[in-house]
This record gives sequence, structure tokens and C-alpha cells, in this order.
Amino acid sequence: MLPRLLLVDDDADLLRLLSLRLRASGYCVDAVDSAESALAHLAVHTPALVISDVRLPGRDGLSLFDEIRNSHPGLPVILLTAHGSIPDAVDATARGVFGYLTKPFDSRVLLDKVRRALDVSAPRMRYAGAHDHAWRAEIVSRSARMNEVLEEARMVATGDASVLIRGASGSGKELLARAIHRASRRADQPFVAINCGAIPEALLESELFGHVKGAFTGASMSSDGLFLSADGGTLFLDEIGDMPLPLQVKLLRVLQERAVRPVGATRARPVNVRIISATHRDLDAAMHEGSFREDLYYRLNVVRLSLPSLDERREDIPLLAGHFIQGLSEKYGKTIHGFAPEALEMLVAAAWPGNVRQLYNVVEQVCALTTTPLIPSTLVQRALRAPSVEVLTYAEARLRFEREYLTQVLKITGGNVTDAARLADRNRTEFYRLLQRHALTPAMFRLADEDALVAMTGQPKSLQGKGS
Repeated sequence: MLPRLLLVDDDADLLRLLSLRLRASGYCVDAVDSAESALAHLAVHTPALVISDVRLPGRDGLSLFDEIRNSHPGLPVILLTAHGSIPDAVDATARGVFGYLTKPFDSRVLLDKVRRALDVSAPRMRYAGAHDHAWRAEIVSRSARMNEVLEEARMVATGDASVLIRGASGSGKELLARAIHRASRRADQPFVAINCGAIPEALLESELFGHVKGAFTGASMSSDGLFLSADGGTLFLDEIGDMPLPLQVKLLRVLQERAVRPVGATRARPVNVRIISATHRDLDAAMHEGSFREDLYYRLNVVRLSLPSLDERREDIPLLAGHFIQGLSEKYGKTIHGFAPEALEMLVAAAWPGNVRQLYNVVEQVCALTTTPLIPSTLVQRALRAPSVEVLTYAEARLRFEREYLTQVLKITGGNVTDAARLADRNRTEFYRLLQRHALTPAMFRLADEDALVAMTGQPKSLQGKGS
């Protein structure tokens, strides 16, 4: 569908001329001669862009812009005037007007301004009414590469085959997995995700397969695990390439038998789960090195989807940046309408080794710092020059550090709370309180320690050190 533009000018000759030029450039054009007519038109049809003269009979163009901003906050506006001045332009830009041109102007300049404005128009307007896109609503894209991947994903979603998603870190693998789930017949069942590289090996088995009460010291209640939690739905195994070899064997058995035996259980429980896995690693090389099982690889890699990097889909950068601004302006309690044209050009031209995740972090940094409705190029330049970091509150950063620190200390001490508390320079009561806050169970680290002893000695810990 061609972009629809609304022209507002009381000069009939200019209105006719601009309409002809814009239509010749591939746009649909509606033309009105007053601010009141423009508002009446907007009540029925929402265009992709408004181009308005500043001097209008009755209400002027800036007043019209204020009305548009209240009712259509994501709609870009370009103002035209024969009475322009630098102060007027600065004031209009500060209020969120996308562009400001002084008559007479070169039509090529206007067309370039229109193109830029459409690039940063709110993504929700591009997909308004696209009911058939609901399954992929979280994936903001217009690139041909991504459209190919999404078409494949939609076809794959209708079956139950295991899917392996390849893509660099931050490219959106979990979003694609969720989209496949929403487009599948399992959409009304659970979608459960786990990052296999983010959980200590000692905890991963219980997280995946569950455990029964009394299976190990500290197991005061049974836990189903994520396989059973996802029963009937989809289980997403992110960074599957980082899964330890012993757990790869157990995962393969679950996939073959379609049954899960929780830690400490004597019987397996049937489970009906679709597996979608993802990795940024080269699993072919990992198999060659012996760090990933070939039989598991072929179980997981029934269908392979490859996500392009952000550098390979640069046309999506303006859409993604505008999409992120919508949520972040609410988070920071600010009125942010978009990026200044020069700022947007910097984003499009930048290198993005961290992909969409890095772009989000940069956009969040500039949203947190901006004091104007249009984000200036100076803030973008500063954010791109500095290492891209995830913006966390002090409390969020402290909680994340605490959990990682406690996990490392428990791994060092094999789950011994007394030793761990001593290393952390905290008393046992306070240390247990910290563990409870982060839902960490020392017994799981002791279980891993005991498994290692059994592997080395061939006998349970309870028998080690005793005579035969």
C-alpha cells in the first residue's frame, strides 16, 4: 500500500502543484485548505504524514500541529511557510515538528524530507489493522531478508517439527520462537523459555526435568521442572550450544521417549512438548570438537531458521528505533516524538555488533537523557561513542550482582552455606535470607558436588572413606 499524505494549504495553486509532485513520486495525496478541514479529515482517515502551511485562515499551522500531537502523537508533521525565521524553526522543532521548510523550496528537498519523515513514523501506524500479522506483532521489520525468515517461520509453525534458530547474540531469537508458538496450534498452551548458558550446570537439570521431595538435602517440596510446565505447549531452549554434555544425554533421552523423569523419581512422566532451540554458536564445529552430540543435533535441527544481523537489515533501524521510543517515553515519563533527521542518519550508518539488543540499549540511553521531544544528534553521537550498556536502575543492578555473586560462592563451596557465608563475610542467618530472596537452593550445588565424587570413586558419598 502506498503511503498516504495529507496536504494543508489555502493557496489552491500551490496545493495543486504539490499534489502533482507527490503523486508523481509514488504517494497517495489528500488535499484540504484549512486546519478545520484537516482535523475533520484526520477524524476519519489517519495518513502517514501531514504537510501543512503555517499561515492558514483561522487556526495556524502550529496550532494545527498541537492538535495533531494530542490526538495522533506518532504522526510526523512538516511545516511550510513563506514567513520563516530561525527562531520560528527552532521553536517548531523543539515542540516536535519533524521538518520546517521556507518557501520557495526545491521540490527535491521536500521529497527527501518526506522520505525521512516516513522512515521514522510510528511503526504501529504501519501495521494498523494488519490482523494477519498478530502472530509476529513483536517483530518490527520491513526488510526483505526478515520477511523471508518470517514466511518460513509461519509455514514451520503449522507442524510440530523441532526448530533450530541460528543467529548472533541480540538478533531476536526468542522473539522469533514466540512468534512461531503464537502461529501454531499450541498457541493457547504455555510458552516456556530457558537460557541454557545462564544457569549453573548444578541447577540446570532440576530446572529442566524437576525433582521430587526428598531427592536431595534441602528438597523440601517437589518441583515439576520446565518440561512439565510446558506440557502441551512449546519449550524454548536458548543457547543450546552451551548445554553441558551430561545434560545433552538426558535431553536426548527425553526427546526420544517423550517422557521426563524428575531427579530422585523412580518413574518417568509423559510429556508433550514442541522444542524450539537457538544458538549463536557453530554447532557443526562444536560436533567436530566433541562438545555437542551429533545425535542430539539431528533431533533439534529438523528445521533451521537463520536470523540476519541488524547490519544486514539496516532498513529496519528507523522502524525499530521508533518502536522502542514508544515504550521508553512512557517508562521515563517524557514526551518523545522521535529522532532529529541527523540523529536518525547516525543510527542507520552505525555498526551494530550487538544487533537489536544493542540498538535498544542506545535508544534507552538517549531517551533517559533527552530534554527535547526530538532526540538530537549530539546525544546519539555520545551514546554510540560510549560502550553500549544495558540501562538498569541501581536497585536492579544490585540484585543482578547479588544473584551472580551468591551463585559463584555456592559453586566454590559446593553448596556449603557455612563456608559460603564465611567467604562472603556474612553470618549464616543473613546469608540464608539472601539465598531466599534470589530463590537459590544450596542443596543443588551440593548435589553437583556429590555427583562429581560418585563419578571419581564409583560409590556414593555415604560409603566413601569406609572399609570394604
